[in-house]
Amino acid sequence: MTRSRKQTGRVVFVGAGPGDPGLLTARAADALAAADLVLHDADVPAPLADAVREAHPELELAVAAGEPAEAAKAAVAAAKTGAVVVRLVAGDPFTTDAVVKETLAVTRTSVPFDVVPGVAVGTAVPAYAGVAIGAGSVQADLRGEDAPDPAALAAAATGTGSPLVLQVAADQLAGVAAGLVEGGLSGSTPVLVTVEGTGTAQRSVAAKLAQVAEKDAGVESLSGPVVVTVGSVVDKRGKLGWWESRPLFGWRVLVPRTKEQAGDMSERLRAYGAVPVEVPTIAVEPPRSPAQMDRAVKGLVTGRYGWIVFTSTNAVRAVREKFTELGLDARAFAGVKVACVGEQTAQAVREFGIVPELVPSGDQSSEGLLVDFPPYDDVFDPIDRVLLPRADIATETLTAGLKDRGWEVDDVTAYRTVRAAPPAAAVREAIKGGGFDAVCFTSSSTVRNLVGIAGKPHARTVVSVIGPATAASATEFGLRVDVQPETAAVGPLVDALAAFAEARRAEAEGAAE
Repeated sequence: MTRSRKQTGRVVFVGAGPGDPGLLTARAADALAAADLVLHDADVPAPLADAVREAHPELELAVAAGEPAEAAKAAVAAAKTGAVVVRLVAGDPFTTDAVVKETLAVTRTSVPFDVVPGVAVGTAVPAYAGVAIGAGSVQADLRGEDAPDPAALAAAATGTGSPLVLQVAADQLAGVAAGLVEGGLSGSTPVLVTVEGTGTAQRSVAAKLAQVAEKDAGVESLSGPVVVTVGSVVDKRGKLGWWESRPLFGWRVLVPRTKEQAGDMSERLRAYGAVPVEVPTIAVEPPRSPAQMDRAVKGLVTGRYGWIVFTSTNAVRAVREKFTELGLDARAFAGVKVACVGEQTAQAVREFGIVPELVPSGDQSSEGLLVDFPPYDDVFDPIDRVLLPRADIATETLTAGLKDRGWEVDDVTAYRTVRAAPPAAAVREAIKGGGFDAVCFTSSSTVRNLVGIAGKPHARTVVSVIGPATAASATEFGLRVDVQPETAAVGPLVDALAAFAEARRAEAEGAAE
């Protein structure tokens, strides 16, 4: 018999890309999923680090501090305990001298290492800024001690006619620009300075090289790492700009939903360039007594109901959870017709493996559903009872309307909605002080609860609502409704907000002309 050897971990150098979490490679995502510890550079953008935390809440993240040798020592020490250590670095690992030195330090130990290349900052950020740099650009990182001389870079660019793409600290801008002019580049050479590249907070400032050198380019207030693109290629960005020209680019949009519910909306807002800020206004909890729901679900199985009516995705979720608890599946709906108040709810039902028989053709609301709901017919409807699982605070409109059509209704509390805790003071001030460009309300309760825990949105904030009932609640609280989609669903709501922003921008440009 031989004594088992202690397992040795490894260090994986992973390129985080330029900042947009969506630009992480599949290999990088796999490495993060397998990691025990992530040591990341301080300049890895916060949205990316936050996305890693959200995807892997059990993962330990820490900043890799100190010189390359110190960072390597910390990573190796953790790996020798058997851990898989991801060294997450901005951009592409082997394009940064400090990371190369750190990797060499790891090679002097017995710990194995891997390298996962990332999307390079010097190509991705100009692309997001609408600049096609071509294949022959001269790229350099001027932030390290061994950084090349700007004058030498200028000479190289002048000799080949190639654009320059430089990574610098914002406080270096004037000195670097002056060095490029001294190296032979004309002071009239176009320059584009981009901060927070590839993110929804990206900002690009166009100027001439001499203006940057003389601190007269409007970039003096920038801070942190920036990407500087130098050359005539900058002049074409008016036609190639695709990211900063998105309808909601830079808009801070308040999303008053629970984190579990906000995912689709926030993702769609980001696709339009917005910065979604999620503020939970309600928490969904089970009913105080489960007996009523237990009887209702068992009634579905025994054929007590002719219809079940879902008025929200929360109601669908509550029924699915009760099915799981009782060991049931979608087969329990056999013989029962399903109605949904709107497309969003209908999609949740379809994900359960069921195609609803009825979704309103007009307004996607309780009133719209009643318009299309058939009256009870004792010839064609062998069962006259409807199951209505809903929130504890729902209105009686639907129940009364169904009874008027001859149906017996089992109105069952499927879940309770309770008001969430107030958001942080800074968020409350932003809501009341106009710090948000828009707010997206998806139900009457989100309107009531947001006003209750944080106050009314400022008059300059664009108010978008999902449907007529939500619009009525917003109006009741004195809010001006600016956007309401034809279809009451999250996707159309965000699309309508983007169309509103585009129309407003076109109107402003027309007025300026």
